[in-house]
Amino acid sequence: MKAAQVIAGADGGRLEVRDIPVPRPGANEVLVRVRASGLNYGEIKYMREHRSGNPMTAGVEFAGEVVRVGEQVSQWREGDRVMGHGRGCHAQYVVAAPLALMAVPDDVSWVDAAAFPNVFITAHDALVSNGELKAGESVFVNGASGGVGMAAIMIAATMRARPVIASSRSAAKLERLADFGVNVGVNASTDSQVDAIMSATDRRGVDIIIDTVGGTVFEDHVRSLAVKGRLVNLARLGGASTAQLDLNLLWQNRLKLIGATFRTRTEQERLDCIQACARDLLPFFRGGRLRLPIDKTFPMASIGEAYAYIASSQHMGKIVLTAD
Repeated sequence: MKAAQVIAGADGGRLEVRDIPVPRPGANEVLVRVRASGLNYGEIKYMREHRSGNPMTAGVEFAGEVVRVGEQVSQWREGDRVMGHGRGCHAQYVVAAPLALMAVPDDVSWVDAAAFPNVFITAHDALVSNGELKAGESVFVNGASGGVGMAAIMIAATMRARPVIASSRSAAKLERLADFGVNVGVNASTDSQVDAIMSATDRRGVDIIIDTVGGTVFEDHVRSLAVKGRLVNLARLGGASTAQLDLNLLWQNRLKLIGATFRTRTEQERLDCIQACARDLLPFFRGGRLRLPIDKTFPMASIGEAYAYIASSQHMGKIVLTAD
């Protein structure tokens, strides 16, 4: 089969589409014929850091048909349309755990299905499981035009958060985000985040912040939180991994500072996140309310071009690979 693999190098990894054997599912695994797979910025970071070791097939989310099930699998059967979360899916076939899969409705395209798993699982874990979102609470999302940011906005709006506040450095992207549930847009290039959030929340601050920028905005985040506010950090795309913390604000406002990543989770914890997302969000996905816009699709043979495009930050929504 064809697979897009990351080849280790002294200066970082490189991508190459290779012919490799079709994987064989174990007794409690499922083999899926991949029809489409979503791209995520984290995969570019992983490629750049891959300086040693064996070639690794890229990709963490996919959609396709079940073609074989292990003898201990009862949840799925051949022919089922599924989408899932798991490594090595920028390929024509992928092996997955049964609990890493979710059903794809017949009227949903492979491309739309492939755009769902990673970003919505990540955003649900941040906003609902860690952020403990309740209806009527306020939410602020930075880096809001990326896949996880847009997913968090849509989940917040669907779960009746109010107001939903989002920031971006692009005025054009902020304008488009209003269609996905943003009540207040903050231009990160020109506006004061703290002032904008305080104005939007009648000076009380925001209940939950979903942060992908990191240290450069950390102090503003702490100053923007309401009493008992929760800050959930998912990434440090702003470049800074350190920041100063005013312990008086932490103490006086009883804040929660939470880090969330899949890198240090056990396999069971990862599967629990997938199942929690499926429980809460699949009804809205089936109903058409939780669908990310597809910015662009690429064939697997053009994955290098796709990686360059996502690294340029021109996109809004998801970039998806279609399998040959």
